[in-house]
Amino acid sequence: MQKTKKQINAIAKNIKLLILDVDGVLTDGSIILDNKGNEIKAFNVRDGHGIKLLQRHGVIVAVITGRESKVVEVRAKELGINEVYQKYHRKAEALEALLRKTGFSAKETACVGDDIVDIPIFRRIALPIAVADAVEEAKSAALLITKNPGGKGAVREVCELILMAKGVWKGIVDEYNKV
Repeated sequence: MQKTKKQINAIAKNIKLLILDVDGVLTDGSIILDNKGNEIKAFNVRDGHGIKLLQRHGVIVAVITGRESKVVEVRAKELGINEVYQKYHRKAEALEALLRKTGFSAKETACVGDDIVDIPIFRRIALPIAVADAVEEAKSAALLITKNPGGKGAVREVCELILMAKGVWKGIVDEYNKV
């Protein structure tokens, strides 16, 4: 299902909504529990910066995850992600609710996932993206596979791709290069 870079860029240019899975996408998939049963997750700071850059350029970022975790709420709040759908084992239901709420269409939507639970969303949207270390079934359902694994820069890679396709990446870099 792979497309050319030019075809991917044409789709990415029109993205208004980016949906992210958590475990295996925003994190490396590890779940650490302390002695008191508190969950600990490690998030990549560059992924977070990429999300903020996307938001500054009008792209809504949402989270849809099959698990429920206070840590996800905290990280989403830090990043200004208001659309957080936790404990959705049927992620397509969350997708439909999100599209209704935002008014965006599936043709304006991208999603980054890593496992078979993401495939129903992948089948409905314009730009399904699997992280490099995703399961083979998710990779097969994706239009694009990142070079980086989940929790290790895959989300940042996607953010940059969308910003480049929209023609704003160079301006972002130039702004940071100003002295």
